Amino acid sequence: MSTSLNKYISSTGRCSRREADQLIAAGRVTLNGKVATLGNRVEPGDKVLIDKKSLKAKPPTLYIAFNKPVGIVCTTDQQEKKNIIRFINHPQRLFPIGRLDKPSQGLIFLTNDGDIVNKVLRAGNAHEKEYQVTVNQPITEVFIKKMESGIPILGTVTQPCKVKQLGEDTFTIILTQGLNRQIRRMCEYLGYEVTRLKRTRIMHIQVGKLPPGKWRELTTKELKTLKYKIGDSSKTEEASVLPKNNKPPKPRSLKNTKNNKHSRSRKK
Repeated sequence: MSTSLNKYISSTGRCSRREADQLIAAGRVTLNGKVATLGNRVEPGDKVLIDKKSLKAKPPTLYIAFNKPVGIVCTTDQQEKKNIIRFINHPQRLFPIGRLDKPSQGLIFLTNDGDIVNKVLRAGNAHEKEYQVTVNQPITEVFIKKMESGIPILGTVTQPCKVKQLGEDTFTIILTQGLNRQIRRMCEYLGYEVTRLKRTRIMHIQVGKLPPGKWRELTTKELKTLKYKIGDSSKTEEASVLPKNNKPPKPRSLKNTKNNKHSRSRKK
């Protein structure tokens, strides 16, 4: 069975498919002694060289759980001095699965297995992510109920979720979505500011006692369960949460409700 040339190169761990296309377009790749072109396919037994050098065998797949500290950026961009790859400094080429905001802390996965990424990330696959959140003023029953039922942000309405109060200004929230700065935006809509946000769980994997800035490989049991759970997951994006022509309601602040009297300091 043939494989697209860019996928073949990517499967060795040398680079991404996009980067492979750039190498091919630059004339740096040969297929059976001839300069390769975009769209070429590789058959069993074919010889692929980059800069006249054979491709190295694909490294073993690696899955890492990392407790990202505040201030580290979830990007592979080397121009970002505080990027997550530079911070971890792992000998293998890894990339993060999803993102966690710079001012947020907590669990994030890194891997060299590109096939697993979208299956974990897509909201339509309903994989849970749990967060512990502290806000700048006391939370109320109204706040909890509104967070659970859905908040209009980014032109859509967030999916129903589970929220549990832990203290006067602290709660846990379990999401199956991953909208941009979702928790912060949800809180802001209700007149609150997030001062601390920590992701404690992705699916069945807990950050546990792993200190901020440290990482560990997933255990055999964790990895087996992960692959089982994503076995039937879709790689494609979900449909819009709202039906056509269903506009979200206008924002409404809870700052002036009688149960929301106090305020404190600031910081998904």
